[in-house]
Amino acid sequence: MVAPELVKAAQSGDREALLTLLREIETHVYRTAYYMLNNEQDARDASQEALIRIYTKIQSYEEKAQFKTWVQRIVTNICIDKFRKTKPTVSIDEHEMTFIAPKNVEDEVMLGDMSQAVREAIDLLPENHRSVIILRYLHDFSYNEIAESLQLPLNTVKSYLFRARGQLQTLLRDYEKGGVRG
Repeated sequence: MVAPELVKAAQSGDREALLTLLREIETHVYRTAYYMLNNEQDARDASQEALIRIYTKIQSYEEKAQFKTWVQRIVTNICIDKFRKTKPTVSIDEHEMTFIAPKNVEDEVMLGDMSQAVREAIDLLPENHRSVIILRYLHDFSYNEIAESLQLPLNTVKSYLFRARGQLQTLLRDYEKGGVRG
């Protein structure tokens, strides 16, 4: 994600390096916030807050964890705090997920429906399950990275993923029978 030299330069007080670092992680931070909060404005607010926190706390980063994991922990904690304060309204239409390229209009319609069903199903998951699914499948984090990022034991992450996949299977089975239920 980010060159370790850039992180070290930013930590040593190089303002240009710090600004470059923030520009490099900005999209990743926003994407995480957006998928966790399901709302563009809340995601922007959370992203801005996370980038400010990274800017002010860069000195506290220790190389015990990967930089992307440290950043992810900051973003995730801010999103969880926002989610708890203001139970967000679910806005499915704004999400973008890309699946395989459709071969014809019928396939395109079917994929669009399935994509929406997957987004709806993810949105119905409990907060802790949604977080691990987003980190694992949208950000391609390893189990260990998820554990570090969310400050959870590795077995808890595995358990959450197992349960979340089961819940998604159930929700998507319901979709096949006529729609995702809430």
